[in-house]
Amino acid sequence: SSSSRDEALKDKRARILSRGLPKQKPIEGVKQVVVLASGKGGVGKSTTAVNIALALAANDSTKEVGLLDADIYGPSIPKMMNLKGNPELTPKNLMRPLKNYGIACMSMGFLIEETAPVVWRGLMVMSAVEKLLREVDWGQLDYLVIDMPPGTGDVQLSVSQNIPIAGAVIISTPQDVALLDACKGAEMFRKVHVPVLGLVQNMSVFQCPKCKHETHIFGADGVRDLAKTLGLDILGDIPLHVNIRETCDSGQPVVISQPESDA
Repeated sequence: SSSSRDEALKDKRARILSRGLPKQKPIEGVKQVVVLASGKGGVGKSTTAVNIALALAANDSTKEVGLLDADIYGPSIPKMMNLKGNPELTPKNLMRPLKNYGIACMSMGFLIEETAPVVWRGLMVMSAVEKLLREVDWGQLDYLVIDMPPGTGDVQLSVSQNIPIAGAVIISTPQDVALLDACKGAEMFRKVHVPVLGLVQNMSVFQCPKCKHETHIFGADGVRDLAKTLGLDILGDIPLHVNIRETCDSGQPVVISQPESDA
């Protein structure tokens, strides 16, 4: 029948396509990889990645947690984690992550001057990503949180296809233009067979510090509606709060510096 012919053709295509894909190889010493992604830049993804890594460690002190900044063009983990300097090399020529607050961190920001732009073409970026994935001595980690760059391009595909990923978390604000890109991000992970653990709605509500009036600057329930459409869970709502921004800018993320606060 025509339907069985179509199925056979689809299987053949899948087999041919899979030949060209790299074989997934785990990162040595790393048990679980969680990627944090957003379709759009500026939605607070790195801030959330930093605080999630710190929260994973705070929730269970027996767990070892690492944080990899895969944003080659705009690395922000060094500032947020209050880290500076070049990684030392092991006898095997692997880079040792820099550590603060008990979290092992690696970023392109440790390898270039703080104010120097990365003016590179795609191949150089892919080479840098490969080095960050394969040439770092993580020791033994229970979780490696990867802060992805915005978008659905080379870096996202390379990371998704080269290493086994336990799950992806999508960060978005409730604003329509951010939701469009968040939807693309979720669909991309589905296409490369990475489970999407859920969505985080960031900058969901602003509370006036004087009168306590709440304003939904970017809209109220955009991410919740998107989660329903995609059949995904909402993992949490994060308010637009000055403490979250200030603490990350000063290298003392809110989870570590104000663990009892509402934020």
